[in-house]
Amino acid sequence: MSMRSKLMVGNWKMNGSLTANASLVADILAGMPAVHCRAALCVPSVYLAQLQALLTASSIDLGAQDVSPHGSGAFTGEVSADMLHEFGVRYCIVGHSERRQHHAESDELVASKTQRALAAGITPIVCVGESLAEREAGQTEAVVKRQLAAVIHANGHCISEIVVAYEPIWAIGTGLTASPEQAQQVHAVLRAQLQAATAHADRVSILYGGSMNAANAAELLAQPDVDGGLIGGAALKAPDFLSMLKTASR
Repeated sequence: MSMRSKLMVGNWKMNGSLTANASLVADILAGMPAVHCRAALCVPSVYLAQLQALLTASSIDLGAQDVSPHGSGAFTGEVSADMLHEFGVRYCIVGHSERRQHHAESDELVASKTQRALAAGITPIVCVGESLAEREAGQTEAVVKRQLAAVIHANGHCISEIVVAYEPIWAIGTGLTASPEQAQQVHAVLRAQLQAATAHADRVSILYGGSMNAANAAELLAQPDVDGGLIGGAALKAPDFLSMLKTASR
């Protein structure tokens, strides 16, 4: 077991305003002296410039929520990895279940977005996870392995540079959470798959991303292969987010 320091990533999803962001970040920064884990905020792209300024000289890294699979060109509305990099973006979520679902993102598309992020020096947070129907059919392992395999296939040796987030779709924003045992079981499967692909699988943080909150964070983070969290709603409330960051710092 390597000593990966925990990584806690707030995913703001499509939330925020200039005023609310400034206030939320100020409140989070005020509590950061008590935090000793790695932290990042993945914000809507229109707020990257604001957040880059607000987080300057802080220990919180800036993250984006998506990236184009293309380098540049006639792709109206898309944002390239190089553009993100220019704004100091350190992490980028790829293949979030909401994008797989609402934008029909395929495993192959997620793999090419992962490639673009890596080529620009950005750490992709690759999301994998199963629906309730898939879990009930006993397909959880097959689904997450298929999703991660596409990314491994496209990225070869660079795979040790990614972060993986397991987000059971049935536990996102539903208030349902995988039990610590259920989470660990899937994280162990993903770890083994990474170990088969790279000698440096220990470097890869595997985050849990299904309704992690201040109440259940400690139990989830205590699991041997849960290296942090991808946090939705709770990341929009400074006291909750800070509470989870402190839990991850123990």
